[in-house]
Amino acid sequence: MPKILFIAAHRPDRSPSQRFRFEQYLDFLKANGFEYDFSYLISERDDKIFYSPGNWFTKFSIFLESARKRRRDVARAKNYDIVFVQREAFMTGSTRFEKKFSEASKLVFDFDDAIWHLDVSDGNKKLGWLKNPGKTARIVSYAQLVIAGNAYLAEYARKHNPNVVVIPTTIDTQQYKRKNVAREPGRIVIGWTGSITTIKHFEYALPFLRELRKKYGDRIQVKVIGDASYVNEELGIRGIAWSSAKEIEELSGIDIGIMPLPDDEWTKGKCGLKGLQYMALEIPTVMSPVGVNTEIIRDGENGFLAGEINEWVEKISHLVESEELRKSMGAAARKTVEEKYSVKAMEQEYLKQLRSLL
Repeated sequence: MPKILFIAAHRPDRSPSQRFRFEQYLDFLKANGFEYDFSYLISERDDKIFYSPGNWFTKFSIFLESARKRRRDVARAKNYDIVFVQREAFMTGSTRFEKKFSEASKLVFDFDDAIWHLDVSDGNKKLGWLKNPGKTARIVSYAQLVIAGNAYLAEYARKHNPNVVVIPTTIDTQQYKRKNVAREPGRIVIGWTGSITTIKHFEYALPFLRELRKKYGDRIQVKVIGDASYVNEELGIRGIAWSSAKEIEELSGIDIGIMPLPDDEWTKGKCGLKGLQYMALEIPTVMSPVGVNTEIIRDGENGFLAGEINEWVEKISHLVESEELRKSMGAAARKTVEEKYSVKAMEQEYLKQLRSLL
């Protein structure tokens, strides 16, 4: 029975990148003859420390323990048919571990962001010098198979390795089904989901949200999921902490989902996860026309694309004012996810690619 060692930064059910790129395929792989082990670096105890400012001594201890874990992984890599690295094996610019994995086994490299550009969390800005975005090219060159989240990422990877396939970020539509939650009559909830590291993208929504508040007053409410520390008094926003157990329930309380993004080299590599989460729950979705978003959304059919402030205001206004439009667009959105961006739609391709290495 073939065995896979999954190498990632975070514990299971913690990181969106891991959850929607490979974790939701684990049961399927097991049912189709694979065994697997999962090695991660950041424990639940260390998580808050690692992504908060300061605590340099503790962070150094986490760094040392992480290096020990990866050395143990290298020592056992020969016992696996495939070593699957998601984004990177280690948090510095070194590619030593990926190289060792490729020498001991078949290396699969999966990525869903333009990680060859530098992007450091606010809590670790002072450690940015340890990063080396150029490492991505070397990891790609070591791999026997590269799985890219979209065509933009695949184009980059093919400069360094011909063995590249595109498997989009997917949603488990068996799990993602909208729940009935208590609602305030007559109020429309405009929602965003993300994390402490991506809250900066939500702030691109503030100009058009201010205009919508002027237009509709208390008829609209803005909901932010993923950063409990986020507060905006002007718009009455109190951020909600992300919870795996309550994720679908919290998202189900949204009437209109938004995914605003700047148009830059980093966001061109994004895989549209926020939008796909809304769409899978039949929530009408408005996204910036950046990167893969323009492939996911057919403007005016299964969602809206909006660039300028007035365009965001106009298109969200259509949804605020028409329950029928919200329902029809939400249904079309769900269908899009089921057909192109669901685990069910991609599981056989995923299985085929891994089997091709055996």
